[in-house]
Amino acid sequence: MDSIYKKIKILYTIPNFNTAGSGKVLYDLVKGLDKERFEVSIVCNHDKGSLFQEVKTLGIPIYLVNTTVSLRPYYTLFFRLRLFKNFVRNHEFDIVHSWHYSSDWTEALAVRLIGVKWLYTKKAMGFNHIHWIIRSYLANFVITINNEMRAYFPYKKQQALIPLGIDTDYYNAKLFNNQRLKDDGKFHIITVANLVPVKGIEVLLKALKFINNKNITLTIVGDNRSPYGDSLAKMAIELKLDQQVVFLGKQADVRPFIAQADLYIIPTLDEGRKEGRPMALVEAMTMAVPVLGSNISGISYVLKDFPELLFPASDIKELSAKIETLYNKDSNERVLLGKALRTYCETHFSMETFINAHELLYLKLTK
Repeated sequence: MDSIYKKIKILYTIPNFNTAGSGKVLYDLVKGLDKERFEVSIVCNHDKGSLFQEVKTLGIPIYLVNTTVSLRPYYTLFFRLRLFKNFVRNHEFDIVHSWHYSSDWTEALAVRLIGVKWLYTKKAMGFNHIHWIIRSYLANFVITINNEMRAYFPYKKQQALIPLGIDTDYYNAKLFNNQRLKDDGKFHIITVANLVPVKGIEVLLKALKFINNKNITLTIVGDNRSPYGDSLAKMAIELKLDQQVVFLGKQADVRPFIAQADLYIIPTLDEGRKEGRPMALVEAMTMAVPVLGSNISGISYVLKDFPELLFPASDIKELSAKIETLYNKDSNERVLLGKALRTYCETHFSMETFINAHELLYLKLTK
């Protein structure tokens, strides 16, 4: 039956579906929106990555279009905005929702110049640049994903905290019980990250060396084909951990590897871009795996009701002690902790709540 409402046409813009966990969140959002009320399209820069192919199966239009332009030279900026302006105008979008992580504001300017509503989801920490202020000023609405971000916009009423949702059916350890390593006598730690220096993986390696327990292993999932990845591999050898540490590289589906783990650790440093709302951490929690995380923005928001699972960023001794505490727990205690973390995610980071909040916001913006 045809809807009695005129569908709201939404364009999502995202750099790609090849990096970071937010691409999967956007996929779930697009998949879950009410098809009777909303007509969705997506724009991204390229078609790389297996998730891009999954998005294509949704049957919605996906365009490979550059939505941003260089600011300089300023005197030609408005002229260079015309391509994306015309794209948005010709498709008659009602709302453009940006999932870009950067401070670029040229996309916002192009959209606002033709009278279309533009909003963005603030995915990363940091707000110390004039371009973020301009981007936020141009936005009809700003969505934040942790409580600390709200302080970035003290005078902007058009904002709301909408924590990223997670598909708890997809991230479910019961789908992989047959793959859990039960009988090898090892304690398996895993970390999943975009391997850049701010992620602090070297802290985890040094903690493993400090503990000096060959029954504890570490699996590192992430693209390690970089100078930072090379430095981590070299460090593992220098610390004589090469028999305990495995670099798996980037994996299209991290769930089977998380399901094998006894503990997930996110050791991000308290510097640089930090964490907005680390999806890999929430994925591990939803897979009912015990976790530890550095006590910084984003991570502390996710684990605010589990302070015992936080450690001071870069503190090797404290991290080592936390690891040993969990290692020495009875396996049943770890199972109970994992179940509690999953239940917490089901309650606080529900995909249904996430989708409903967006639907209500889009309806409000187009009244």
